[in-house]
Amino acid sequence: MTDSPPAFPEARPAATLVVMRDRARGAPEILMVERAGVMAFAPGAMVFPGGRVDPGDHDLARALGVPDIEEGAARIAAIRETIEEAALPIGFARTPDAAAIATIRAALDDGASFGEALGAVGATLDLDALVPFARWRPDYSPVRRYDTRFYLAALPPDAPAPRVDGTENVRLCWATAKRVLDDADAGRLSLIFPTRRNLERLALFPSHAAAVAQARAFPVRVVVPWSETRDGEEYLCIPDDLGYPVTAERRDLVRRG
Repeated sequence: MTDSPPAFPEARPAATLVVMRDRARGAPEILMVERAGVMAFAPGAMVFPGGRVDPGDHDLARALGVPDIEEGAARIAAIRETIEEAALPIGFARTPDAAAIATIRAALDDGASFGEALGAVGATLDLDALVPFARWRPDYSPVRRYDTRFYLAALPPDAPAPRVDGTENVRLCWATAKRVLDDADAGRLSLIFPTRRNLERLALFPSHAAAVAQARAFPVRVVVPWSETRDGEEYLCIPDDLGYPVTAERRDLVRRG
């Protein structure tokens, strides 16, 4: 294994949520959203719902008395962004119905804080429903650089159907990790490097519980991809001891942002 560079560039904190729903047969399905083509970062790419950690997420983490404010704010951001992007309530003590989610979304659109929006419908978060899975901080992006925490979460049985927001994202779907990878290989959709590597890891699991077990077996470390030459060709690489089945890809095949 080659060590990644020791120095990190400045990066914006972000969080994303891998929502999984188990099936009676076959691998679990994962919620994916397609980013609008006008977006500055990863336009047109299929990604997990998520986005930037806002100052209000830190404020809410403090109000909730979360011991680790940065971790708490990231989980709150992942929950909030999944509501904003897909109208899907994940990480709640009691699952809000579709009407409550519509109220929360409307309040956020009107400039309310997430805490205020939750209070309007009497909703309470359960941050322990999110399981840390990975953390990526790529050292290159043509437009944006992010320090993104990935979380696993099971789809609640009483969750309303997700709905695309039509602004940041233009399509959503439920699909197995393998199906998404196959579609990308066939040119039917586009994946950036971190999403592809995480989907390859997710494709190993027959259930949400199996994914959680592996996540807990590999303590989260920051993944910073680096370049190295192998047999005369440049590869983008990641560490080989974090549970990823594929740890290198030729740079000419990589989409980074």
